[in-house]
Amino acid sequence: MVVLSSEDDSRELLQAHVELWNQTYSFMKSVALAVALDLRIADAIHRCGGTATLSQILGEIGVSPCKHASLRRLMRVLTVSGTFDIQPSSAPAGTTSSESDGHEPVYKLTTASCLLVSSNSGGESLATASMSPMLNHVLSPFRDSTLSMGLTAWFRHDEDEQCPFTLMHGATLWEVSEHDDAVNASVNNALAADSHFLMQVVLKEFSEIFHGIDSLIDVAGGLGGAAMAIAAAFPSLKCTVLDLPHVVATAPSIFIGNVQFVAGDMFESIPPAKACLNKSLSI
Repeated sequence: MVVLSSEDDSRELLQAHVELWNQTYSFMKSVALAVALDLRIADAIHRCGGTATLSQILGEIGVSPCKHASLRRLMRVLTVSGTFDIQPSSAPAGTTSSESDGHEPVYKLTTASCLLVSSNSGGESLATASMSPMLNHVLSPFRDSTLSMGLTAWFRHDEDEQCPFTLMHGATLWEVSEHDDAVNASVNNALAADSHFLMQVVLKEFSEIFHGIDSLIDVAGGLGGAAMAIAAAFPSLKCTVLDLPHVVATAPSIFIGNVQFVAGDMFESIPPAKACLNKSLSI
Protein backbone atom coordinates (compact mmCIF):
# COMPACT_ATOMS: atom_id res chain seq x y z
CA MET A 1 0.00 0.00 0.00
CA VAL A 2 1.33 3.46 -0.94
CA VAL A 3 1.08 6.13 1.76
CA LEU A 4 0.85 9.72 0.58
CA SER A 5 3.04 12.05 2.62
CA SER A 6 3.10 15.18 0.49
CA GLU A 7 1.36 17.02 -2.34
CA ASP A 8 4.24 16.01 -4.62
CA ASP A 9 3.49 12.35 -3.84
CA SER A 10 -0.13 12.89 -4.91
CA ARG A 11 0.86 14.51 -8.18
CA GLU A 12 3.42 11.82 -8.93
CA LEU A 13 0.94 9.03 -8.26
CA LEU A 14 -1.79 10.68 -10.34
CA GLN A 15 0.65 11.08 -13.23
CA ALA A 16 1.58 7.41 -12.90
CA HIS A 17 -2.15 6.59 -12.85
CA VAL A 18 -2.64 8.50 -16.11
CA GLU A 19 0.35 6.80 -17.75
CA LEU A 20 -0.96 3.35 -16.87
CA TRP A 21 -4.39 4.18 -18.29
CA ASN A 22 -2.71 5.50 -21.43
CA GLN A 23 -0.82 2.22 -21.85
CA THR A 24 -3.94 0.20 -21.07
CA TYR A 25 -5.99 1.84 -23.80
CA SER A 26 -3.19 2.21 -26.35
CA PHE A 27 -4.75 -0.64 -28.34
CA MET A 28 -7.58 1.74 -29.26
CA LYS A 29 -5.32 3.43 -31.81
CA SER A 30 -5.06 0.13 -33.67
CA VAL A 31 -8.80 -0.51 -33.32
CA ALA A 32 -9.57 3.00 -34.61
CA LEU A 33 -7.28 2.48 -37.61
CA ALA A 34 -8.95 -0.85 -38.39
CA VAL A 35 -12.39 0.81 -38.28
CA ALA A 36 -11.16 3.65 -40.52
CA LEU A 37 -9.97 1.07 -43.05
CA ASP A 38 -13.25 -0.85 -42.88
CA LEU A 39 -15.32 2.31 -43.37
CA ARG A 40 -12.85 3.60 -45.98
CA ILE A 41 -12.65 7.01 -44.37
CA ALA A 42 -9.44 7.93 -46.22
CA ASP A 43 -11.17 7.13 -49.53
CA ALA A 44 -14.12 9.31 -48.51
CA ILE A 45 -11.93 12.31 -47.73
CA HIS A 46 -9.94 11.74 -50.93
CA ARG A 47 -13.14 11.79 -53.01
CA CYS A 48 -14.00 15.13 -51.38
CA GLY A 49 -10.73 16.60 -52.64
CA GLY A 50 -8.53 15.79 -49.67
CA THR A 51 -10.56 17.64 -47.03
CA ALA A 52 -14.01 16.90 -45.61
CA THR A 53 -16.32 17.67 -42.70
CA LEU A 54 -17.89 14.96 -40.56
CA SER A 55 -21.17 15.35 -42.41
CA GLN A 56 -19.43 14.88 -45.75
CA ILE A 57 -17.57 11.83 -44.47
CA LEU A 58 -20.81 10.30 -43.15
CA GLY A 59 -22.44 10.77 -46.53
CA GLU A 60 -19.50 9.28 -48.42
CA ILE A 61 -19.15 6.17 -46.23
CA GLY A 62 -22.91 5.54 -46.08
CA VAL A 63 -23.23 5.77 -42.29
CA SER A 64 -26.38 7.11 -40.62
CA PRO A 65 -26.27 10.74 -39.39
CA CYS A 66 -27.17 9.42 -35.91
CA LYS A 67 -23.52 8.31 -35.66
CA HIS A 68 -22.22 11.87 -36.11
CA ALA A 69 -21.04 12.30 -32.51
CA SER A 70 -19.46 8.85 -32.46
CA LEU A 71 -17.63 9.46 -35.73
CA ARG A 72 -16.29 12.68 -34.20
CA ARG A 73 -14.84 10.63 -31.32
CA LEU A 74 -13.31 8.15 -33.74
CA MET A 75 -11.77 10.96 -35.78
CA ARG A 76 -10.40 12.51 -32.59
CA VAL A 77 -8.41 9.32 -31.93
CA LEU A 78 -7.24 9.20 -35.52
CA THR A 79 -6.14 12.86 -35.55
CA VAL A 80 -4.33 12.61 -32.20
CA SER A 81 -2.47 9.57 -33.53
CA GLY A 82 -1.54 11.52 -36.70
CA THR A 83 -3.50 9.43 -39.20
CA PHE A 84 -5.57 12.46 -40.22
CA ASP A 85 -5.19 16.17 -39.59
CA ILE A 86 -7.79 18.72 -38.58
CA GLN A 87 -7.95 22.31 -39.72
CA PRO A 88 -10.16 25.16 -38.51
CA SER A 89 -13.27 25.74 -40.59
CA SER A 90 -14.04 29.10 -42.10
CA ALA A 91 -15.96 30.59 -39.19
CA PRO A 92 -17.00 34.25 -39.46
CA ALA A 93 -14.39 36.82 -38.43
CA GLY A 94 -14.27 37.44 -34.70
CA THR A 95 -15.77 34.05 -33.84
CA THR A 96 -14.33 30.66 -33.00
CA SER A 97 -15.05 27.51 -34.95
CA SER A 98 -17.18 24.94 -33.17
CA GLU A 99 -19.88 22.46 -34.01
CA SER A 100 -22.27 24.26 -31.66
CA ASP A 101 -22.33 27.34 -33.92
CA GLY A 102 -22.79 25.29 -37.07
CA HIS A 103 -19.18 25.37 -38.25
CA GLU A 104 -17.85 21.84 -38.43
CA PRO A 105 -14.15 21.06 -38.20
CA VAL A 106 -12.55 20.01 -41.46
CA TYR A 107 -10.46 16.84 -41.62
CA LYS A 108 -7.73 16.41 -44.19
CA LEU A 109 -5.44 13.68 -45.41
CA THR A 110 -1.92 13.48 -44.07
CA THR A 111 1.00 11.71 -45.68
CA ALA A 112 0.10 8.69 -43.53
CA SER A 113 -3.57 8.61 -44.53
CA CYS A 114 -2.68 9.08 -48.20
CA LEU A 115 -1.18 5.59 -47.90
CA LEU A 116 -4.63 4.34 -46.84
CA VAL A 117 -6.38 5.53 -50.00
CA SER A 118 -7.24 2.49 -52.11
CA SER A 119 -6.43 2.31 -55.79
CA ASN A 120 -10.14 2.20 -56.71
CA SER A 121 -11.24 4.97 -54.36
CA GLY A 122 -12.38 7.34 -57.09
CA GLY A 123 -11.24 10.93 -57.36
CA GLU A 124 -7.83 12.05 -58.57
CA SER A 125 -5.23 9.27 -58.54
CA LEU A 126 -2.45 9.48 -55.97
CA ALA A 127 1.20 8.90 -56.87
CA THR A 128 1.71 6.70 -53.79
CA ALA A 129 0.85 3.00 -53.61
CA SER A 130 -1.83 1.98 -51.11
CA MET A 131 -0.82 0.23 -47.89
CA SER A 132 -4.43 -0.72 -47.11
CA PRO A 133 -4.16 -4.42 -48.07
CA MET A 134 -1.13 -4.95 -45.82
CA LEU A 135 -2.62 -3.01 -42.89
CA ASN A 136 -5.94 -4.84 -43.26
CA HIS A 137 -4.04 -8.11 -42.97
CA VAL A 138 -2.00 -7.04 -39.93
CA LEU A 139 -5.02 -5.54 -38.14
CA SER A 140 -7.36 -8.46 -38.83
CA PRO A 141 -6.89 -9.94 -35.31
CA PHE A 142 -8.39 -6.75 -33.86
CA ARG A 143 -11.53 -7.24 -35.93
CA ASP A 144 -12.04 -10.69 -34.44
CA SER A 145 -11.16 -9.60 -30.90
CA THR A 146 -13.65 -8.53 -28.25
CA LEU A 147 -11.38 -5.50 -27.78
CA SER A 148 -12.86 -3.96 -30.94
CA MET A 149 -16.43 -4.44 -29.63
CA GLY A 150 -17.60 -4.84 -33.23
CA LEU A 151 -17.23 -1.09 -33.84
CA THR A 152 -17.41 -1.34 -37.63
CA ALA A 153 -20.71 -3.26 -37.46
CA TRP A 154 -21.99 -0.78 -34.88
CA PHE A 155 -21.21 2.20 -37.13
CA ARG A 156 -23.10 0.51 -39.96
CA HIS A 157 -26.07 -0.16 -37.66
CA ASP A 158 -28.66 2.52 -38.38
CA GLU A 159 -29.84 2.91 -34.77
CA ASP A 160 -27.90 4.71 -32.05
CA GLU A 161 -29.81 3.46 -29.00
CA GLN A 162 -27.46 0.57 -28.23
CA CYS A 163 -23.80 0.96 -27.33
CA PRO A 164 -21.25 -1.22 -29.20
CA PHE A 165 -20.96 -3.65 -26.26
CA THR A 166 -24.73 -4.17 -26.16
CA LEU A 167 -25.00 -4.70 -29.92
CA MET A 168 -22.16 -7.23 -29.81
CA HIS A 169 -23.28 -9.17 -26.71
CA GLY A 170 -27.04 -8.63 -26.78
CA ALA A 171 -26.94 -7.14 -23.26
CA THR A 172 -25.29 -4.31 -21.34
CA LEU A 173 -22.20 -4.97 -19.21
CA TRP A 174 -24.35 -4.68 -16.09
CA GLU A 175 -26.87 -7.21 -17.44
CA VAL A 176 -24.05 -9.61 -18.27
CA SER A 177 -22.65 -9.13 -14.76
CA GLU A 178 -26.00 -10.03 -13.24
CA HIS A 179 -25.90 -13.51 -14.78
CA ASP A 180 -22.14 -14.18 -14.89
CA ASP A 181 -20.48 -14.41 -11.47
CA ALA A 182 -16.96 -14.21 -12.92
CA VAL A 183 -17.72 -10.98 -14.82
CA ASN A 184 -19.53 -9.56 -11.80
CA ALA A 185 -16.52 -10.26 -9.56
CA SER A 186 -14.09 -8.83 -12.11
CA VAL A 187 -16.05 -5.58 -12.50
CA ASN A 188 -16.58 -5.12 -8.76
CA ASN A 189 -12.95 -5.85 -7.88
CA ALA A 190 -11.75 -3.46 -10.60
CA LEU A 191 -13.91 -0.60 -9.37
CA ALA A 192 -13.01 -1.32 -5.74
CA ALA A 193 -9.29 -1.12 -6.54
CA ASP A 194 -9.77 2.12 -8.45
CA SER A 195 -11.75 3.61 -5.55
CA HIS A 196 -9.11 2.54 -3.03
CA PHE A 197 -6.42 4.36 -5.01
CA LEU A 198 -8.35 7.53 -5.85
CA MET A 199 -9.87 8.04 -2.42
CA GLN A 200 -6.37 8.25 -0.89
CA VAL A 201 -5.75 11.31 -3.04
CA VAL A 202 -9.23 12.79 -2.63
CA LEU A 203 -9.20 12.54 1.17
CA LYS A 204 -5.70 13.96 1.41
CA GLU A 205 -6.03 16.82 -1.05
CA PHE A 206 -9.75 17.66 -1.06
CA SER A 207 -11.16 16.50 2.28
CA GLU A 208 -12.77 19.91 2.85
CA ILE A 209 -15.54 19.06 0.37
CA PHE A 210 -16.97 16.64 2.94
CA HIS A 211 -17.08 19.18 5.76
CA GLY A 212 -20.52 20.35 6.83
CA ILE A 213 -22.54 17.44 5.44
CA ASP A 214 -24.09 14.73 7.59
CA SER A 215 -25.23 12.27 4.88
CA LEU A 216 -23.88 11.09 1.53
CA ILE A 217 -25.15 8.68 -1.13
CA ASP A 218 -22.58 6.92 -3.31
CA VAL A 219 -24.44 6.18 -6.55
CA ALA A 220 -23.28 2.99 -8.25
CA GLY A 221 -20.87 2.62 -5.35
CA GLY A 222 -20.07 -1.06 -5.95
CA LEU A 223 -18.60 -2.81 -2.95
CA GLY A 224 -18.45 0.46 -1.03
CA GLY A 225 -14.71 1.15 -1.20
CA ALA A 226 -15.13 4.90 -1.65
CA ALA A 227 -17.91 5.22 0.91
CA MET A 228 -16.02 3.22 3.53
CA ALA A 229 -12.90 5.36 3.06
CA ILE A 230 -14.99 8.52 3.52
CA ALA A 231 -16.82 7.05 6.51
CA ALA A 232 -13.54 6.13 8.19
CA ALA A 233 -12.24 9.69 7.75
CA PHE A 234 -15.55 11.25 8.87
CA PRO A 235 -17.17 8.97 11.50
CA SER A 236 -20.16 11.29 11.95
CA LEU A 237 -21.00 11.19 8.22
CA LYS A 238 -23.71 8.68 7.36
CA CYS A 239 -22.87 7.04 4.03
CA THR A 240 -25.22 5.02 1.83
CA VAL A 241 -24.06 2.90 -1.11
CA LEU A 242 -26.61 2.40 -3.88
CA ASP A 243 -26.05 -0.27 -6.51
CA LEU A 244 -27.83 -3.04 -8.38
CA PRO A 245 -29.10 -6.01 -6.34
CA HIS A 246 -26.53 -8.50 -7.69
CA VAL A 247 -23.73 -6.08 -6.71
CA VAL A 248 -25.05 -5.39 -3.21
CA ALA A 249 -25.46 -9.15 -2.71
CA THR A 250 -21.66 -9.51 -2.82
CA ALA A 251 -20.92 -6.49 -0.61
CA PRO A 252 -19.13 -7.17 2.70
CA SER A 253 -22.30 -6.56 4.74
CA ILE A 254 -25.58 -4.71 4.50
CA PHE A 255 -24.44 -2.34 7.26
CA ILE A 256 -20.87 -1.59 8.37
CA GLY A 257 -20.48 1.16 10.96
CA ASN A 258 -21.81 4.32 9.34
CA VAL A 259 -22.00 2.74 5.86
CA GLN A 260 -25.27 1.25 4.64
CA PHE A 261 -25.83 -0.68 1.39
CA VAL A 262 -29.09 -0.28 -0.54
CA ALA A 263 -30.10 -2.37 -3.56
CA GLY A 264 -31.77 -0.38 -6.32
CA ASP A 265 -31.52 1.26 -9.72
CA MET A 266 -30.25 4.84 -9.90
CA PHE A 267 -32.36 5.42 -13.01
CA GLU A 268 -35.50 4.70 -11.00
CA SER A 269 -34.83 6.32 -7.61
CA ILE A 270 -31.97 7.52 -5.41
CA PRO A 271 -32.26 7.57 -1.60
CA PRO A 272 -32.18 11.10 -0.13
CA ALA A 273 -28.92 12.53 1.21
CA LYS A 274 -27.24 15.93 1.59
CA ALA A 275 -24.58 15.02 -1.01
CA CYS A 276 -24.36 12.65 -3.95
CA LEU A 277 -21.09 10.99 -4.98
CA ASN A 278 -20.73 9.62 -8.50
CA LYS A 279 -17.14 8.53 -8.99
CA SER A 280 -17.48 6.50 -12.17
CA LEU A 281 -20.42 5.47 -14.35
CA SER A 282 -18.51 3.42 -16.92
CA ILE A 283 -15.36 1.35 -17.22
